[in-house]
Amino acid sequence: MPILIVVNEPARWPIQIPDVEVVSARAYLTQPQFSTIRFVKVFNLCRSYRYQSLGYYVSLLAAARGHKPLPSVATIQDFKTQSIIRGVADELDELIQKSLSPLASREFVLSVYFGHNLAKRYDRLSLQLFKMFQAPFLRAHFVCNEKSGKWQLQHLGPISANEIPEDHRDFVVDAAQQYFSGRRRGGTKKKPARYDLAILVDPREEEAPSNPRALQKFVKAAEKLGLAAELIEKEDFGRLAEFDALFIRETTNVNHHTYRFARKADAEGLVVLDDPESILRCTNKVFLAELLERNGVPAPRTLIVHKGNREEILSALTLPCILKEPDSAFSRGVVKVENPVELKTAADRLLDKSDLIIAQEFLPTPFDWRIGVLDRQPIYACRYYMARKHWQILKRDSRGEKSDEGHVDTLPLEKVPPAVLRTALKAANLIGDGLYGVDLKTVGRKVYVIEVNDNPNIDAGFEDAVEKDRLYRQVMGVMLQRIERRKAGRRA
Repeated sequence: MPILIVVNEPARWPIQIPDVEVVSARAYLTQPQFSTIRFVKVFNLCRSYRYQSLGYYVSLLAAARGHKPLPSVATIQDFKTQSIIRGVADELDELIQKSLSPLASREFVLSVYFGHNLAKRYDRLSLQLFKMFQAPFLRAHFVCNEKSGKWQLQHLGPISANEIPEDHRDFVVDAAQQYFSGRRRGGTKKKPARYDLAILVDPREEEAPSNPRALQKFVKAAEKLGLAAELIEKEDFGRLAEFDALFIRETTNVNHHTYRFARKADAEGLVVLDDPESILRCTNKVFLAELLERNGVPAPRTLIVHKGNREEILSALTLPCILKEPDSAFSRGVVKVENPVELKTAADRLLDKSDLIIAQEFLPTPFDWRIGVLDRQPIYACRYYMARKHWQILKRDSRGEKSDEGHVDTLPLEKVPPAVLRTALKAANLIGDGLYGVDLKTVGRKVYVIEVNDNPNIDAGFEDAVEKDRLYRQVMGVMLQRIERRKAGRRA
């Protein structure tokens, strides 16, 4: 994807790199060739980003043209939101303290140029700020608390080109030259990339939704379709505007950076799996219980429990029964209670953490069905068997660590009982048209939905055992179709 560097005075930016063109802001805004060009990234280095300035309109019209502006208008607005600035400060607190603790002063201003500062000792902090807020030039204002001795990020904002001190200019031009030269290095792809795809991962996550081999299969499938796929991590929050789509392969939760990524990507106009609405709906079992009941989807007998009705559990359900935290996942926050004493103890403990919890009928089965659904169509089917001498697929020890796991077998979709597929699709379609994993139990001829998961497992050697590489191409194909539909809608 070619790059445009948009500035007020091109003569002051002597950057000469293949596929990188320096143009004036006025030319970019007014000359026809820049409104019709496709697949371009726009680095806005204008003198000012204030509302209705040339710099503001460069980012605004770049988005309207389907270009990828940096900074985007959304990023410019984010600098005005204190809650977002506080979130950045919390994420980087350890690095901030380590970087600034040697300072004797009580205030410090850090200028960041493409992730660098004139003083190399601040490069690590500069790079992290640049990753989280990818404006080419940033200024961070830190203040040291007199009582605690801790440094706090008080303000963070973009630096317009006219604010750069003259004695910094050579350094800034060199930083830009290095940055864009670095972006051109690396092997050439087999196919020229039409679009850019970010895949959000956490390499340290023990129970990630895709194992490393699966992630590489997603990358290869994307490249075959003309998508340049890149694995990103939470530190790359500020880079989202670079991409056309975001695919989340990290366990999601609402009170978590994965949800912030989904919200940010959606606001920037990216195609997103998992979309923020699906994360909200699937990660709360209280919502799911109400949704399934109101739409007549069969599920185990369920009671939404609060402190005022917890005594009703025994009359509504037989023992043993299951209690669940609203955001439980991977067998955590889910307990089976065998008698009234265990019921009271577990319910009291869970209700101390959440005002509402789920009590559900216990249906013992040797396995749970998992039907993967994407774009309102089934894409894989598995049977997840219970761990040995245990009632769940995952067995955990007293520390909450996984101690055993049941085996998995994957079936062709045509060998799945039709009632299982119908019920899975009915449940998933109530959530949306994203990527879901529907867990079901069969008891006799009856099918029950246990839950609908966003961000379901797609692991190499398990969920792909039948479809092999076709499964990854199918997922990436849906991403490509959605990107193209969104781009076509902008041009219409």
